[in-house]
Amino acid sequence: MKVVILGAGLMGKEAARDLVKSEEVDKVYLADLNVRQAEDFAEELNSDKLDILRLDAQNDVQLRDVMRLGDVVINALFYTFNEKVARTAVDIGVHAIDLGGHIGGATDAVLALADQAKAKGITIIPDLGVAPGMINILTGYGAGKLDQVMTIKLYVGGIPVTPEPPLNYNVVFSLEGVFDHYTDPSHVIRNGQLLEVPSLSEVESIYFEQYGELEAFHTSGGTSTLTKSFPNVETLEYKTIRYKGHAEKFQLLVDLGLLSRNKVVMIDGKPIKIRDIMRELLSPQLRLGDKADVVLLRVIVSGVKKGNPVTYEYDLITEKDQTVNETAMARATANTLSVVAQMIGNGTITKRGVHPPEQIVPGELYMQEMKKRGVVIVEHVETRDSSA
Repeated sequence: MKVVILGAGLMGKEAARDLVKSEEVDKVYLADLNVRQAEDFAEELNSDKLDILRLDAQNDVQLRDVMRLGDVVINALFYTFNEKVARTAVDIGVHAIDLGGHIGGATDAVLALADQAKAKGITIIPDLGVAPGMINILTGYGAGKLDQVMTIKLYVGGIPVTPEPPLNYNVVFSLEGVFDHYTDPSHVIRNGQLLEVPSLSEVESIYFEQYGELEAFHTSGGTSTLTKSFPNVETLEYKTIRYKGHAEKFQLLVDLGLLSRNKVVMIDGKPIKIRDIMRELLSPQLRLGDKADVVLLRVIVSGVKKGNPVTYEYDLITEKDQTVNETAMARATANTLSVVAQMIGNGTITKRGVHPPEQIVPGELYMQEMKKRGVVIVEHVETRDSSA
C-alpha cells in the first residue's frame, strides 16, 4: 500500500517512522510546505520507502495531486483543513483519516460526508488522536462486550514526567488548543440528558502508579462523537489529567479574562488580543523541549452483561521514547494513525463511508498492534453476581 501523510509536524513525522517499518507499506509520501523540515527528518530516518513532497495545502490543485498518490491519506494538518481534505478524498476516491478537531464543527462537517464517501467506496475516519481517538476505540471495544452500557468515564492527560512550577505542565500540542479546551464548554451526559458544564470544573482526584495522586477536570472536545454513538447511557464524561493545583491556576486566568478569544486592549494605539499576549508569553515557558513527557489514560465502561453488572477498565501509562526522542504523546497519537491507516489499507477495515473510531476500529487488534509498538494498554474486568 501507499500512504500519503499531509503535514510534517511531529505527528506526521512519527507516523512515517512507524509506517516505513511495515512490510505491507510500499511507499510513504510526507508532504509539507516546510520541505527542509521534512528532508531533515528523511535524512535521519534513511528509508528508501520515504519520499518528501512540497505541499501548500491551501492550493486545491496541489492538494489533489498529492493525495492521488496514496491508497490511504493521513491528514496531520491543523484541524481547520479537515473538512477540505475529507471532501478532496471523496472527490478523488482515496481513504483518509485525521487527528480530529471538534472546535468549529470540523468533525461534524467530515461526518456529514458519509453518504458521498460510501457511494465512492472509501473509508474516512476522523478523530484519531488520543482524546478523541484512542479513548473512542477503547470505549467502543468495552461497550461491544456489554449487553447494555450504563456509564462511560474517560480520563486522559499528557503531562511532564518531572513537573516544574508554577503550572507543572508542558505543551505537547498547541497552547492555543489548550486554551480552547479550557474555555469552551464541555459536553456530558447525566441521568440520560446531554448537558453542558464549564471546563476546568468538578475537579476530582485520580491515582496512577508511579505518579501518585493527580487531578482530573472537565475540558471541551473530549467526549467527541461518543455522545452521539452512545446517546442512551446514564452517564458519559471526559476529564483531563494534570498535576494537583493546575485547574485552580488556569481558572484564575479564565476568570480574569486572560484567555478570552475576544478581549482586546489598546497598546500604543494598536488593538491587541489578550489571548495572543498570553500565548506568546507562555509558549516559550511551557515548551516541552528535551524534557520527558508521559501520557496517562483511563477508560471505564460499565453496564450489564448476562444480567450481571460488569465494568471494563482500560489503563495506559506510556512515557517518552528516549532512544528516538519520540514524545509520549507522539507515540500514542502517531502510532494510532499508522495502525488504523494500515488496517484500512490491508483490508482489515472494510466498512465504507465516514465513521467515528468507536464504530469501526477493531479494539482487540488495535491493542495488540499498539503493544508491538511499546504502547501497552491494560484491560481490567470487574464482574458482580447480581443474584448474590
